[in-house]
Amino acid sequence: MEIVHTPVLLDECLNYLSPVGEPYENDALMIDSTLGEGGHTNAFLAKYPGLKVCGLDADAVIQARAKERLSVYGDRVRFYNGWFNDFYSSYPTDLAKPDLILFDLGISVFHYERSKRGFSFRYEEPLDMRLNENGTVSAYDIVNTYPEKRLADLIYLYGEEKLSRRISSAIVSAREGGKIDSSKALADIIYECVPEKYRHGPIHPATRTFQAIRIAVNDELGHLPKALFDAFNCLKVNGKMGVITFHSLEDRIVKNFFRNLGKECVCPPEFSKCECGGSAKAEIITRKPVGPTEEEVKKNSPSRSAKLRVVRKISDATQLHLRGVAL
Repeated sequence: MEIVHTPVLLDECLNYLSPVGEPYENDALMIDSTLGEGGHTNAFLAKYPGLKVCGLDADAVIQARAKERLSVYGDRVRFYNGWFNDFYSSYPTDLAKPDLILFDLGISVFHYERSKRGFSFRYEEPLDMRLNENGTVSAYDIVNTYPEKRLADLIYLYGEEKLSRRISSAIVSAREGGKIDSSKALADIIYECVPEKYRHGPIHPATRTFQAIRIAVNDELGHLPKALFDAFNCLKVNGKMGVITFHSLEDRIVKNFFRNLGKECVCPPEFSKCECGGSAKAEIITRKPVGPTEEEVKKNSPSRSAKLRVVRKISDATQLHLRGVAL
């Protein structure tokens, strides 16, 4: 089977998220919250022979590829098809508390190159962008039904696109002549509406808009804070949780949550006494985010914006630790 995606920060994950204690024959459990084609999981299983992994993915198609790839590990790996936020909010009763949790919030190259769901502006594909094909809202729905202001705000917030209003106006004008139903058609509309200089910048002018629509379709930022909270509370005491982010919005959520976990008190000033426990809930292992080496960026360009943050659990978090975390 041809593997399309190269896992980012792989050596760094293996180092920072190594199972606690040696030898690694203690039946440690890792949850790979974003399994994809199984790149990170494959490396962990190969390096740590006592480790078991539960791999989660919302996309049954890509998970089937991971199952084939990881079949050599037998019962050391099990699978869950669904969103990670649903998994952690109703953690399986037949599964032990994990020693390790990994989130890789990037989108697999498989989705851009092989899924045929319109994630890439380079191909003529149906405008879909759902990671889970059972999702109720598609990119087609957003592009063809959102009012101009709502669409512009979405592109600006999630894509950090400075030309969001111009792009939104062009999309709304274009759909007056008929539905926009393909990724290539949308990319062409964006390309034609931006200034000449913008067309030949370091990235394609449709990049940020496509990112924004994909994030909205899959509610990637909406369910992240609660998912991090629930995952952390599922983790064993002294267990480690690592999160790889790829853009500033999701990294801000992770940074703020981890920072709150490391504080002794997160109660608001109006509280007359501490209600959060008055002690740090986690040790922050990576005081600054860990990025890729120059060598990795040369070999795997999607890694250039990746950041890894890791904490070690001391005790459970409270709802107060979510203060200031969401966008």
